[in-house]
Amino acid sequence: MKFRAKMIDLGCLNHFTRVVNTIAKLTKSCVLRLTPDNLYFVLSGKVANGGVSMWCELLQVNFFDEYQMEGLSPEANEICLEVAPENISRALKTAQNAKAVKVKLTKKHCPCLTLSAELPSLSSISRVVTHDIPVEVIPRRLWHEFKEPTVPDFDVSIYLPPLKTMKNVVDRMKNLSNILVLEANLGGEMNLKIETDLVSVTTHFKDLGNPPWGDSASQSRSQSWDPEAMAHARVDVRKLQQFLIGQQINPSKAMCNIVHNRIVHLILLQEDMSLQYFIPAVA
Repeated sequence: MKFRAKMIDLGCLNHFTRVVNTIAKLTKSCVLRLTPDNLYFVLSGKVANGGVSMWCELLQVNFFDEYQMEGLSPEANEICLEVAPENISRALKTAQNAKAVKVKLTKKHCPCLTLSAELPSLSSISRVVTHDIPVEVIPRRLWHEFKEPTVPDFDVSIYLPPLKTMKNVVDRMKNLSNILVLEANLGGEMNLKIETDLVSVTTHFKDLGNPPWGDSASQSRSQSWDPEAMAHARVDVRKLQQFLIGQQINPSKAMCNIVHNRIVHLILLQEDMSLQYFIPAVA
């Protein structure tokens, strides 16, 4: 297995740093899946057991000036590594004004992602800061756990309100209850609700719009849903807050799919990356 890549463009470096910082806020550990065309950050939580899951996809050509990788074999041309995104985030902090950043899969005392940042210098001798980030190589027999999740057959799909506004609302609601009800309909309306024995609080959003999903199975399912009826899911407010706090990527589109009483599926889209986050409903 071989992997090496290089970033020279400062805008690409800063964008990649924001993506990694977002991932680091969402999970302490995840799988970095490398293929010839894409990088993926994958958290394969068992939603059925109450865990969140995440799928973040990056088109490598939009981030790296050089990118070479060789997987286990021509038929299995990918590499799966378990990483702590916070370690990558820390390493990238030292590379904010770097002239170039190289990333390489190396074998030190253990497998590592070695990140080398060539920093500007007043002298003719360049300064290079190197970080060895320990990783664990995932054996091929486990790769099936880290494939792209299918979009669930949702009842309602809706565009999210401005994420900063939504975060401010959720931050306040977190102080009232551990459980938040997120509900939406096919008329572009969305509500965030807290209901306890002592208090009931609802924030209403209107005219958000509903994404066109074409002829998918989910679309046909949502067509049978009453446009006025609210599909809802009760979720752990901290998991929703964690998603909103971590977001640093300024998506061009932010959407939410709701499987009634089962799952909230959040999607952030940009031209060169996408992030999906699944929060299971609680009973």
